[in-house]
Formats: sequence, C-alpha cells, structure tokens
Amino acid sequence: MSRRPLGRPEPWPAPAKLNLFLHIVGRRPDGYHRLQTVFRFVDLTDELRFWQRPPGVIERVGDVANVPESRDLTLRAARLLADYARSRGERPDPLPGVGIELDKRIPIQAGLGGGSSDAATVLAALNALWGLNLPATTLAALGLELGADVPVFLGGRAAWAEGIGEVLTPIELPPAHYVVIEPDAAVSTAEVFQAPELTRDSPVITIGGFLGSGGHNDCEAVVRSRYPAVAEALDWLATFTEARLTGTGSCVFGAVPDAAEARAILAQLPARWRGHWVRGLDRSPLLDRVELERGAHGVAG
Repeated sequence: MSRRPLGRPEPWPAPAKLNLFLHIVGRRPDGYHRLQTVFRFVDLTDELRFWQRPPGVIERVGDVANVPESRDLTLRAARLLADYARSRGERPDPLPGVGIELDKRIPIQAGLGGGSSDAATVLAALNALWGLNLPATTLAALGLELGADVPVFLGGRAAWAEGIGEVLTPIELPPAHYVVIEPDAAVSTAEVFQAPELTRDSPVITIGGFLGSGGHNDCEAVVRSRYPAVAEALDWLATFTEARLTGTGSCVFGAVPDAAEARAILAQLPARWRGHWVRGLDRSPLLDRVELERGAHGVAG
C-alpha cells in the first residue's frame, strides 16, 4: 500500500461546530424542517490525509470506530465528486485514485457536525488535489446531497443559517471560550426530528434578535426526555454557566470567560464523561489548508 501523499504532506483539518441556538420554525411539504441557527466552528478537529492510489480506486485507509464503510461520509463524498467530474468531463484524463485516512477526534452523534465536516474537507481537498477547481457554489450543491450541514463547512465562515441549514449569511461573533461535555450517549438525529412532541413552530427571529436574546434549542426538551445522560450533563454544567445542547446531538456546551475558568470546570468533571475546552473560530482552518495547497500548485484562488 502506497504511503505517498497526494499533494503536500500536511493533514487537512475538519473542525467541529456548535449550534449557538436552534429554532425550528416550520416544516416543508417534503418533510424537512425549516430552521434558524448560528453555526460556529471550534478548534476541536478531525484530521484527514490523502494517499496516492491507482486511477479509479477510492478506499478508506484504516478503520474508524463505529463507522462502517457503508456509512462513511468521506468515501461517499469522494465518490460523489469523482462521479460529478466524470459526468461533466471536468478532466479528460482518468482521475487519480485516493486512499482516505481519517484521524477521528470529534465524537460521533454528538451534535458537533464531525461527519459533515469530514465530508466537506474531502470535497474541498480533492477539488484541489484532483485539479478540478470547481466553484464554491458547485461544491456546496454537492455537499447538500450528503447532509444539510456540509455547505457551512465548505463555506468556512461562522454563519447565520436558515432553510434546512443551507441558506447561509456570514456573521461576526465576539471571541469566546467554551466548555463542551460529552456524556455517555449517542443521539439519533432522525429520532429527534420525528418526535411528536418536538416544537416545530418557533417564531422567526432576526440576527439582531439572536444577538439580543441568545435564542434556545428546540431539540433540547426532546433529547432531555429521551436521553437521561444528556439531561444530567446539562444540569451539571448549568451549575457553572448557561448550558445548552448543540444541534440534535449528545454534547452540551457553555460559554466561559477564559481558559482558566474552562480548566477549573473540567477539573471537576465526573469521570464517566469526557470534556473539552475549545475556542470559537469565525474562520475555518480548512480555508487556510486549501490556500496552502493551491499555492503549492500555483492555482489562483
């Protein structure tokens, strides 16, 4: 098996995100929920590496715990991009193959967007490494086929999001530190959105309204009632700071004034949970990595 990298040897980052709030404001005829949320990246990242393979070969290098290949979004993203490139004749020669290696650090089914972020990084990386140079709008449309959160990771900016999460407006947020608690639970997004008790008619708000009130997470009540470990984590973190659920996942988070406060809270964390101190990012490190690769090949941005 070749260990020669495609492109530069530096890893490609896939950052986690927090949903600073999540309102469900309606439902479309096709069953998808209409949302309002703010996505903010944090400096907890997965890392991906891409290895040379013969043309036509797209495979995973190594195993990823609890992610069978049939559900691996990195492989789906690579194959989707390859199929698109072939169907549009974007390259006359056969595309190089690729072996995708994922160092998984973001917890799964946690509401941190790890799978969507990994898929976005694959699309952005292979767009550069295969010399496709597809525009951002095309990548975002492909990403939406993989998941509603993928476009925001491709955009690489903290964003106010509407629609099903794909209508994005960049937003500037003040610097912030967060404590993220990872209880022993894996939450099913499908179960949460199918719950009959889920609130689906929150009033539409503006960016100014969010900045003034902070909003809330409509999924939190459902997750609290069905996942006692998450409810316990929310209550524990609330003794230190305002605690919230991120997305529909199991992780809970709260803003803290500085790193010292984060460390003090995490020092008291029950042994059965994992905790992280993270910083908010308004620009994804993926954008910097794309620019690095483009610079190596002399490609205009």
